[in-house]
Amino acid sequence: MYRSHQERHRISRMGWLRAGVLGANDGLVSTASLIVGVAAANASHGSVLIAGVAGLVAGSLSMAAGEYVSVASQADSEKAELDRERRELETDDVGEHKELASIYVARGLEPELAKKVAVQLMAHDALDAHARDELGISENFTAKPIQAAIASALSFALGAVLPLLVVAFSPPALLIRVVAAISLVCLAILGAVAARVGGAPMGRGTLRMTFWGGLAMALTAGAGALFGTGG
Repeated sequence: MYRSHQERHRISRMGWLRAGVLGANDGLVSTASLIVGVAAANASHGSVLIAGVAGLVAGSLSMAAGEYVSVASQADSEKAELDRERRELETDDVGEHKELASIYVARGLEPELAKKVAVQLMAHDALDAHARDELGISENFTAKPIQAAIASALSFALGAVLPLLVVAFSPPALLIRVVAAISLVCLAILGAVAARVGGAPMGRGTLRMTFWGGLAMALTAGAGALFGTGG
């Protein structure tokens, strides 16, 4: 009896994993750094909280806009390529069969088998075959601008909420230390989880996240203290 065999590869997670981790990391690091920098400039507790909220809103919208523009441009390019491929299929069917067969030969098939595969796949769905094997465009990886924008904005906001909650409940005298400490712990957890899900070494992911997050907060705190004292 034949049973279908489906392997679960981590590579299928890379798109959403990268976007989610990038957004949450940006939200956490940028908001925590902003809060630490403003607090280091001797701003009031209320001012620090307002600055953090403004950073969350501005950052979320900036991430959404940037992701939308980037992915929309990719979608436009994909559409243009598919339109051109559709025209080529209409005007040069023989040439397109040869082109697809040559791709399969380059991947290791014998020429005769490659021709048969090309004929069968193009008989089923010629545009889909060329989109997938010639252009590298498939349904699973096609650009989705609105989805990407929403995901980026939400992941950024989720990352930014944490330092804001810390500010809301921390004593003003300990605010910088508490925000920095909790943010670094969360960055370490985020790096470890991302590495675990992606199948990468957890120690490396944790170290990478905490190092760059700590550096960003330290430099922003230094700038805040410098300009705050100067003012």
